[in-house]
Amino acid sequence: MSKTSERSAARLAAVQALYQMDVSGKGVIDAFAEFETFWIGKEVEGITLPQAESEFFRSIISGVVKEQRTIDLKVDAVLEASWPLKRIELVLRAILRAGAWEMMFRKDVPALVVISEYVDVAHAFYEDDEPGLVNAVLDSIGSEVRTAEMEKARERRATKK
Repeated sequence: MSKTSERSAARLAAVQALYQMDVSGKGVIDAFAEFETFWIGKEVEGITLPQAESEFFRSIISGVVKEQRTIDLKVDAVLEASWPLKRIELVLRAILRAGAWEMMFRKDVPALVVISEYVDVAHAFYEDDEPGLVNAVLDSIGSEVRTAEMEKARERRATKK
């Protein structure tokens, strides 16, 4: 499995772990232990889950937990005031938090990769408007926290047309 696909699997597993932490109230250490022991790279209900880059998986979860207040404020600033992050369904909230964390704190990962990867994660759970919401929120955050990078990406897209 390539490093790219192991990172994609790490993002998906991190979103699932963040969701489970939200539902169960478990902490970071329990999430690491449970997912690395019973989920990542294992067969669950007849489906073999992909191998994930463990260090990346751990950095997403611990980063989201550590920076949750900052992340939530940034995501809330993008969402409509009548529909703040605390009202968003739990899986979608986990996707937005993980994607926002990576956009804000992992400058080594290109902004367009962050957006694309978390839109793909959203497609794993939703068929309707949610992937578009993930795209819009992460694009907005990226435009604010990675202005030059996002402008260059828009310029490249415009010249290809």
